[in-house]
Amino acid sequence: MSQQMIFVNLPVNDLDASKKFFTELGYTINAQFTNENAASVVISDTIVAMLLTRPFYATFTKKEIADAQTTSEVLICLSAESREKVDELVGKALAAGGTESGPAQDQGFMYGRAFDDLDGHTWEIMWMNPAAIEG
Repeated sequence: MSQQMIFVNLPVNDLDASKKFFTELGYTINAQFTNENAASVVISDTIVAMLLTRPFYATFTKKEIADAQTTSEVLICLSAESREKVDELVGKALAAGGTESGPAQDQGFMYGRAFDDLDGHTWEIMWMNPAAIEG
């Protein structure tokens, strides 16, 4: 049985700027699925963010496209290996032009921070102590 994957499709205003932003976070662009309308950002073996120009994104839906700068359409949460990795990734996002979208959330067994990318999409980065998961 193959492992299930997730492809998160996000509308972007400036595809080149968005590609630069995500590569500065340490992710890679899969050239096989990237062109002038879309970029495939490889987050992990099972997670891919598809960055689509707004006109191209519109070909996949009849709904109005949300402006993520003013409307929350989705909160994307990624796990991290440690508290330090949470801070590292958010630090990279801020250095690349993202904005922190709220204060850090520290529950002791769980730690998270969030940033908005260049188009306002919110990315939450979260670490949870494995002992808390085990029960």
